Amino acid sequence: MMRRLFARLFWAASGWTLRSQPPEGGGGILIGAPHTSNWDFLFMLAITWSHGVQARFLGKSSLFRGPLGPLARGLGGIPVDRRNPFGLVDDLVARVRAGEHFFLVITPEGTRSKRPYWKSGFYRIARDADLPVTLGFVDRSTRTAGLGVTLRLTGDVHADMDRIRAFYADKVGINPEGWTPPLLQGEDSAPGPGGGGGGGGGGRAGGGGGAGGGAPPRPP
Repeated sequence: MMRRLFARLFWAASGWTLRSQPPEGGGGILIGAPHTSNWDFLFMLAITWSHGVQARFLGKSSLFRGPLGPLARGLGGIPVDRRNPFGLVDDLVARVRAGEHFFLVITPEGTRSKRPYWKSGFYRIARDADLPVTLGFVDRSTRTAGLGVTLRLTGDVHADMDRIRAFYADKVGINPEGWTPPLLQGEDSAPGPGGGGGGGGGGRAGGGGGAGGGAPPRPP
């Protein structure tokens, strides 16, 4: 109840509109993109809380130390050790295979500044744990945010990423200069669904971070 109330207050105060549909099923990956601002974390909280979804978030491990640690965990945070991102992916896959159900918010850009590629951890988790991927968005051009289509990744990395690129083609981040377009390193040479296509390129796994401080009092 309190989380839904916070979400309603957030949309009213921000001047943005929730344009969304509930995620499908009892668990999956929720992509958060474009990820260009500290505000993105609050948007994803408001989106998931509006739908009554108990989401988990990835965040850099420093956020879970000190007085902010209990708050970060209470919001559903999972600390990311950036020195060993592959261990996190393996742990998340193991949790799902053991029967744990959750919606995991991942920002594949991994940072608010522009990079050459998205990180591929979301793709590996979705494929290895057989989870659907729901495309969440923040779009400054329309001042809307929400959850869009839900995809089942096929293992044909390039074709799957083409569908993701098509969805985000008209989405504009809060700070457009920081946007990293959806591209996985080595996706053109990745094996198709008949060739064991899991990881989607040689990029680092993971995709944490969306939470941060130092934001202005109202989203631009």
